Amino acid sequence: MAVLRVQKQGRNHRRVLPGFGIGMGLTVLYMSLVVLVPLSALLLNQTGLTWEKFWSVATDPRVLASYRVSLTTAALAAFADTILGLLLAWVLVRYDFPGKKLWDALIDLPFALPTAVAGVALTAIYSANGWIGSLLEPLGIKAAFSPLGITLALMFIGIPFVVRTVQPVLEDAERDTEEAAATLGAGRWRTFSTIILPTLIPPLLTGFALAFARGIGEYGSVVFISGNMPMRTEIAPLLIMTKLEQFDYAGATAVALILLLISFALLLGINILQHWSRKTAR
Repeated sequence: MAVLRVQKQGRNHRRVLPGFGIGMGLTVLYMSLVVLVPLSALLLNQTGLTWEKFWSVATDPRVLASYRVSLTTAALAAFADTILGLLLAWVLVRYDFPGKKLWDALIDLPFALPTAVAGVALTAIYSANGWIGSLLEPLGIKAAFSPLGITLALMFIGIPFVVRTVQPVLEDAERDTEEAAATLGAGRWRTFSTIILPTLIPPLLTGFALAFARGIGEYGSVVFISGNMPMRTEIAPLLIMTKLEQFDYAGATAVALILLLISFALLLGINILQHWSRKTAR
């Protein structure tokens, strides 16, 4: 009987997915085909990219200006998305209102909408004769064909990253601690800053990093609204496309390599901050 019971338990605990060996092999194969091989091709391609050529492209004033535009607008958009995403996630989790499911579904619209369509729509809305641009123009605010327009476009495509990383944490948060703090006389701000906010720092950092990394490499939604003016509103991905159209493969590779290093350093720094925040929160 004991042997039959053990055999029955073994059948009940049989793994649905493959074991570690097969699962790890499939994971490595998938990552190699999708991520590692393309990155290796970027690093090892034979385009005549010497160190002198790389340094010449990296220090070119037009390239530096494109990096400044891309990094500045992506950082501003990610910072704004972090605040707005927290507010949106809070409202969707803590309150019930008519049309809540519809608003929740609209958060993922930038994922499904082609970026070129989003860029054309944003340009039409924020141009001088657009719905919103016509209201901003008398105030001396130029949205389209300016860094402000690029920031707005990056905010549009980056907001889902913040909301979807913060929302599950808020849903799983226990309300007992908040109620206990309220019974002890803690105000709303103190309860939020000392109890809720520390648990939200890791997902907020994750959402910021994802929105920032997406903004650095975004092309479709920005190329129309930016105006593509060199030294002013030209983004780094557009400069890569320009160099490819000119058959300057070495220059395009150099610009892409710098963007890759910036994104990798950003994600590495965010992971270190997340590890530190989790360690201090314990």
